[in-house]
Amino acid sequence: MRAVVVDGPGGPEVLRVREVPVPEVRDGWTLVRVEGFGLNRSELMTRQGHSPNVRFPRVLGIECVGVVAVSARLAPGTKVAAVMGEMGREFDGGYAEYALLPDDLLIPVETDLPWEVFAALPETYLTAWGSLEAFGPVSPGQSLLIRGGTSSVGMAMLSLARERGLVTIATTRNRDKVAALEKAGASHVVVVDDGDIGADVRALCPDGPDFVLDLVGAPTVPDSLRLVKRGGTVCVTGMLSGKWAIPDFQPVAAIPSGTKLTAFQSNDIRGTAGGGALQAIVDGVASGAYQPNLDRVFRLEQIVEAHTYMETNQATGKVVVRND
Repeated sequence: MRAVVVDGPGGPEVLRVREVPVPEVRDGWTLVRVEGFGLNRSELMTRQGHSPNVRFPRVLGIECVGVVAVSARLAPGTKVAAVMGEMGREFDGGYAEYALLPDDLLIPVETDLPWEVFAALPETYLTAWGSLEAFGPVSPGQSLLIRGGTSSVGMAMLSLARERGLVTIATTRNRDKVAALEKAGASHVVVVDDGDIGADVRALCPDGPDFVLDLVGAPTVPDSLRLVKRGGTVCVTGMLSGKWAIPDFQPVAAIPSGTKLTAFQSNDIRGTAGGGALQAIVDGVASGAYQPNLDRVFRLEQIVEAHTYMETNQATGKVVVRND
């Protein structure tokens, strides 16, 4: 089979397509024929050498969709998705024609969506779904600020929030992406020119938005806490900035009284924990309630080009690799 093997950290050029043996099935694991997989920023970080638990050589990929090839638990031909659970880190992931995955990581899904559309959904939409749940109860008419709106998770959140009747404000640094955000469901778009979005957000929500989804990460969290409505909630889900920690963070000073700071990581919705949500998401895309936000599809042999495309922020939505 063909697989994308990384021998050591570096730029996109370290991603090499090679012929390798199909993994041998063992107890508790299922062999999946991978039909497609989405690209994720965390894979970029791993490729660059920022995931300390990763040992090279490694096949990256924290998600994939495909069909069961060999399994003691699921029937051959069953359509499945898999996300997280140390895929592409502790063991080889989805950047291949076949992946050997733990049984408890698989999510059987019934769908007739094209593979490239299905591949755009699991990690992205499950992360947005879990982040929305992390806010707690939401009501139609409440406001949500999405920092990093043109990311795949940001655009998925726009679909979910619109379906729940929320007023959304999405940020972008690129004026050329405003129309795409509006099409994805943004009620308002704020273009980040100098990094300060306070005046624009306050013009739309004088008391601040009820909720803030921070996909930029550590550098913008203190500002998000200042922007959110007193008593509102900030959920930190992404790290588009590439930075993990908030330097000199003082919770008592940084978090206004009554305001809540939470986080969501997609490892919480792996396997059966995300099964019901993923089926609902797939059905929602099939019915037109949600948009797949598929930006571009590459082939496996174009993996270097695909990573470069992601790393240089050219995408508006999800980048997918489809196996022939």
